[in-house]
Amino acid sequence: MQPYELSLADAAHEMRERRLSPVELVDSVLDRIDRTEPHLGAYATVTAADARRAALAAERDIAAGRDLGPLQGIPMGLKDLIDAAGLPTAAGSRARADRRAGTDSTVAARLGAAGAVLVGKTHTHEFAYGLITPQTRNAWHQERVAGGSSGGSAVAVAAGSALFALGTDTGGSIRVPAALNGVVGLKPTYGLVPRHGVTSLSWSLDHVGPLTRTVEDAALVLTALAGHDHRDPASLSAPAVDYRPAPVDDLAGLRVGVPGTYYFERVDPEVESAVRRAVARLEDLGAELVDVETPMTRYVLATQWGLMVPEATAYHERTLRSTPELYGPDVRVLLEAGELLSAGDYLRAQRARTLMRRAWLDLYDTVDVVAAPTVPTTAAVVGGSTVTWPDGTVEDVSESYVRLSAPANVTGMPSLSLPVGRDAAGLPIGMQLMGPPLSEARLLRVGHAYERTEPAPGLAPVA
Repeated sequence: MQPYELSLADAAHEMRERRLSPVELVDSVLDRIDRTEPHLGAYATVTAADARRAALAAERDIAAGRDLGPLQGIPMGLKDLIDAAGLPTAAGSRARADRRAGTDSTVAARLGAAGAVLVGKTHTHEFAYGLITPQTRNAWHQERVAGGSSGGSAVAVAAGSALFALGTDTGGSIRVPAALNGVVGLKPTYGLVPRHGVTSLSWSLDHVGPLTRTVEDAALVLTALAGHDHRDPASLSAPAVDYRPAPVDDLAGLRVGVPGTYYFERVDPEVESAVRRAVARLEDLGAELVDVETPMTRYVLATQWGLMVPEATAYHERTLRSTPELYGPDVRVLLEAGELLSAGDYLRAQRARTLMRRAWLDLYDTVDVVAAPTVPTTAAVVGGSTVTWPDGTVEDVSESYVRLSAPANVTGMPSLSLPVGRDAAGLPIGMQLMGPPLSEARLLRVGHAYERTEPAPGLAPVA
């Protein structure tokens, strides 16, 4: 096994036991980037020289007994919305082509303090305004989309060109590419991870979170990221938590909600079958399955778009008016559409969000977690714009991807996506576990218990 094939937790263990050095690990990942990038396009910027210097520093610290924790010496990628001092933050757009960050974002600073080694900035759909990430190809099938907008981060982790990466999630942009590329993606509770220094798409829906190979790895990264920052107005004052789940498989007493509506409607049969098998596995581990009804389903997408579109347009208002030609046509249309929405539309979306959040909180009085498909279908063919369901319904690909992930953004509640199989074409399938605010430890425990019943996930077979 090559070092780049290790999970974060396993690599940390090997370095702590002095069987692997940070330099060996970083060199292995950089070599992997050289081999995979011509095929996948996961990275907007690769920082090889800086990464090797950081790896040498980590090696010296470990030799001197300065233990910074499990992220020390671990190669990572940052979505190109997240500031890292001295590096471009282009946000996938010509409108930001010349921008360099003067300081670290909060999350970059926290990962740096934990000893993680940045190997590059990963591609995003322009300003995170899309579910495709056109610059990047799916790690498992290069004729399929990577998902978005954190497609570069998901593909880097799936291909072994980073041991973990950060993404952002406004309507599913961590979980969608995680599901389509067979990795773990965590959208935390709104405000748990600070967004200072992160380019916004929609400030009331934006979240920052990890993409990793395993649930345990996601827990290790979240432990380093979570915590209050006064520079983010939405930042929570939650107590410090070690999110690493104990290696316990018994889920006795856990109530798992299985939706009877919405989440299993207009879903590919292979996706539904894989997710239901995974839910049955949770029952085998001792969990009680409870049928639940998804609240306020008819309002989900209208509320999501009613919040996101005007907020994105407000954020880009000045640039959109001065240099509209610098935006890609798909993003420009969406931003211009936001100018057509009235204050009344936005306020109605806010009211719907309040009612939806209350309804979901009531749901969690009856169950501890909800298990459902992350996305209704596997990765679409590049260039495909619609999906046709057996009942004849035609749905936009991006809308189909956001349909099942949006409720967790609208309500601000945490959601963990993990791989639970592949379809007949070998494309990954994801299941999401959702819970009430600040239930990340519970979601990670459940996901880890499921994961321990499965063979260790392999990397995508990229040349």
